[in-house]
Amino acid sequence: MKLKFLAPLITFAVISGVMLYALFYLDPSEIPSELIDKKAPEFSLTAVPGYGEDLSATDLRSGKVTLLNVFASWCVACLAEHPTLMELKRAGKVEIFGLNYKDTPEAAAKWLKKHGNPYTRTGMDLKGRVGIDFGVYGVPETFIMGPDGTILDKIIGPITERDLQQKILPRLTGNLG
Repeated sequence: MKLKFLAPLITFAVISGVMLYALFYLDPSEIPSELIDKKAPEFSLTAVPGYGEDLSATDLRSGKVTLLNVFASWCVACLAEHPTLMELKRAGKVEIFGLNYKDTPEAAAKWLKKHGNPYTRTGMDLKGRVGIDFGVYGVPETFIMGPDGTILDKIIGPITERDLQQKILPRLTGNLG
């Protein structure tokens, strides 16, 4: 009877322990995707106004490795990775498609005008439906697409130098999968 008051305290301690473990020992960028090694979901989206042609799943089957970058004007982390995307475009190493996620057309166009456009084509996913089909957890996320539109890998969060060296560039040179 006297120990009854300890139940909430013990429950709180266990939950806190699990949360601390997840915070310090798990890497959210390593969340597996069910879509790896599968064809990209079918979609067709209207381009960001003033930024090229519309984007569809057909564009991802270009016969070469490409990137599909999920971005939004309201995303601070997207701004952090944007210089990396611009550098990839300048170097001409890979074609990048932009999936604008849950944004307004005006905000996306303004953001691309201000920060530059690394994308060959863009598509506005206004309600996030295509993002759901791709299993997007948040933005930014980048999908490495195979020549036939197969999803080879997924990068959650901003592209880091490590992602570039270990995941993207080896795919472009044919030294990985």
